[in-house]
Amino acid sequence: MALVLCTGIDRQVMQTRAMLLERAGHKVIQVMGERELVEACSRSKFDVAVVGHSVPPFEKPRVLRLIRQHCPDTKVLELFVQSQGSKLPDADDWLEGPMPHPNDLIDRVATLAAKAADASSQ
Repeated sequence: MALVLCTGIDRQVMQTRAMLLERAGHKVIQVMGERELVEACSRSKFDVAVVGHSVPPFEKPRVLRLIRQHCPDTKVLELFVQSQGSKLPDADDWLEGPMPHPNDLIDRVATLAAKAADASSQ
């Protein structure tokens, strides 16, 4: 089980994403703004952060900087739509969405969580 931070601006999509990840055994915290993100990182040590496709492309780098600053050991998965392309070359993984196949999302989160666990045990 991983502790997953989900970011985005579309509450319905985020709730669906959280439900999928929770069914797979993960615990999910959702944030929709900078202050919420910083507060969540101050309270918890996340294994994976999902930067949702609904985060505006020009804001994604700022979200990544905040995650790296306040949750430095967290692995980052960027979800993106093909028409906009990936905006986070420094993320740890990428997945084309808006709603990627549920198994793809679950598998990517599990893979990144395992990498986070390996890194913290070294």
